[in-house]
Amino acid sequence: MDIKLHKTATTTPRIRHEIQQAPAAVSDSELARRYNVSGPTIARWRYRTTQYDRSHTRHNLLTTLSPAQEEIVVALREYLRLSLDDLLTVAREFLHPDLSRSALERLMKRRELPSLAHLRQQEQAAQAPPHKPFKRYEPGYIHVDVKYLPQMPDESRKRYLFVAIDRATRWVYLEVREHQSAHDAEVFLRHVREKAPFNIKTLLTDNGKCFTDRFAAGGERRPTGKHKVDRLCESHAIEHRLIRPYRPQTNGMVERFNGRISDVLNTHRFDSREDLESTLKRYNWLYNHHINQKALHHRTPIGEMKRWQQEKPELFWKRVINHSGPDT
Repeated sequence: MDIKLHKTATTTPRIRHEIQQAPAAVSDSELARRYNVSGPTIARWRYRTTQYDRSHTRHNLLTTLSPAQEEIVVALREYLRLSLDDLLTVAREFLHPDLSRSALERLMKRRELPSLAHLRQQEQAAQAPPHKPFKRYEPGYIHVDVKYLPQMPDESRKRYLFVAIDRATRWVYLEVREHQSAHDAEVFLRHVREKAPFNIKTLLTDNGKCFTDRFAAGGERRPTGKHKVDRLCESHAIEHRLIRPYRPQTNGMVERFNGRISDVLNTHRFDSREDLESTLKRYNWLYNHHINQKALHHRTPIGEMKRWQQEKPELFWKRVINHSGPDT
């Protein structure tokens, strides 16, 4: 048991208990000689019911300001947001001329008054618009983006990484392509449809030429419908959405995954293009099957996809299969 004694205590809880249990015929002076303590110590502990020290804090605090004046100081702090020095000046002028800075600081700590920085944060939080929760989507809303890859020693030019990620399950499919063209985007999206076990309903891309002709030479602001990606989406009843110009955060989910890819590229050394591509494919496999994510309640994308398939099997066209763990 954790026993806290005063630093100048001359008795222990066991000795104090023996003093309290001593017969009435034994005098205080005799007990003082027996335990080699003073008479006041015996008198203090003989008639108590506990063997532990009481608090040595004062029962009445010696404060400069009266309770009413303290309330005024608290109100000035909360409503005028005065700093400690400004509050001291006002209090000396109108409340008490002998008030010290340390006494004012002790008052603020005793009353647990928040700092000015904390008060400003509370004001900003109160003025900020209410948080709009992220809409819950079903599997089938795909974010797509393209990322440049570093040139390998055995390459004559850089290649491109096409990435697709599902908004609901965070399932990812990636593919390295030689070019960044409408044909490559169309082939990549066909492969996404083949690999994804769910039906794709919505496609979100940026305004790049490989995905849309929205900003063509003629100046038209709407897709013509003749682009290969648009034709693919139309033939499979997929809604093709485009982000607003200069608003890449709209496609932030795939941008964040591209940040993960950048970390892999920066922390590995690749000897060839095959080495780079195999590393990216292996990370894609680990990400989908073995990396738990907080946004998915600490489940993997495949685990979340299997949960969705049990809840709404009509969204899927083939069975979701989990793979074995990584090599040790």
